[in-house]
Amino acid sequence: MKFSILAILAMGASVPAFADWAETVEAAKGQTVYWNAWGGDQRTNDFIAWVSDQTEELYDVKIEQVKLTDTAEAVSRVISEKSAGNLDEGTVDMIWINGANFLAMKEQDLLTGPFVEELPNAKYLDLSPTSAASIDFTTPVEGYESPWRLAKFVFAYDSARVSDVPASMAEFVQWAEAHKGRLTHPTPTDFMGATFLKQALVELAPNKDALQTMITPESFTENTAPLWEWYDALRPNLWREGQAFPDNQSVQQQMLNDGEIDIALSFDPASTASAIEQGLLPDTARVFVPENGSIGNISFVAIPFNAANSEGAQVVANFLLDPATQAHMQNIEVLGSYSVLDPTKLNQEEAEMFDALPTSPALPSVSDLGPTLLEPHSSWMTRLTEEWAKRYTN
Repeated sequence: MKFSILAILAMGASVPAFADWAETVEAAKGQTVYWNAWGGDQRTNDFIAWVSDQTEELYDVKIEQVKLTDTAEAVSRVISEKSAGNLDEGTVDMIWINGANFLAMKEQDLLTGPFVEELPNAKYLDLSPTSAASIDFTTPVEGYESPWRLAKFVFAYDSARVSDVPASMAEFVQWAEAHKGRLTHPTPTDFMGATFLKQALVELAPNKDALQTMITPESFTENTAPLWEWYDALRPNLWREGQAFPDNQSVQQQMLNDGEIDIALSFDPASTASAIEQGLLPDTARVFVPENGSIGNISFVAIPFNAANSEGAQVVANFLLDPATQAHMQNIEVLGSYSVLDPTKLNQEEAEMFDALPTSPALPSVSDLGPTLLEPHSSWMTRLTEEWAKRYTN
């Protein structure tokens, strides 16, 4: 199911909710928004092109994607412009930004904002202080960046071989004992392997609030003690008795496809359904998450303080939050990225757009994914992987 411009108009996409928003929309007419975004994924690039077509038709706002290999490229450009005294004609209008660069720009007063709560479609977000839409890798967003797509940590398994899956990270110990050698994880030097450890840490740590702050020797020792006890019990029953690990997610997915293991990891809930379509996993592959939820993070867009087309960037940010846009994005045939909207804030017609999307037995619903758990502070990941290597490698 793909949404046409007329269909979006019929659903009242981005109807201005406030008088000042109407002024923003009027000021944005004729602007071209230079959206600096990672250009390494063609489906994402195609989606951005689609967004440009829609915003041009609806608001006379075009998008020019500036394809980045590293978000720091855009940040450096904004810093250089500020140093040169360019305070209102910046060449970067919007950035698909990551947590580290967001923190750097926020601390240096390089961002427009707060602006998110002024977007009419912000009414669909959960903006409570501890929600995933309000915290970016432990940094409070405070309205200085707007969400647009969701990533969640999930497990894939082959239902032809496995009928029972662990309901929690703690239960992986019993599962691995009953299925010796059928579980592994990428080496924690890889992002996915580190995330496996972080997911267990978030569940097992006695003081979860400490995970949201910079580690101290005391907090690290206290909160990782249950994790190492868990891993010590798990390790002997891993693939190759926990003495070797796949290099990355792709290698582990191939192992699942070959029947060498029964569970693999991903940070994309739609990746299993996509892999089945590509012939990279069997038709019987399925997805599960722990009952209490899994680590997730949201992709945000931010507007530099000196953006020449700030109004147009706000219009684009608002359009990205429209339920019709989010449903189109979540379509596995388009992008397959999950919506950042709070499903409880959708009306019946809006919810039906998501219900009508193409389905796959391997494609979990938003409700299947459970709560989104916050990532620990970045200092935890660094120290966690160092300690794992110290304990479990020679």
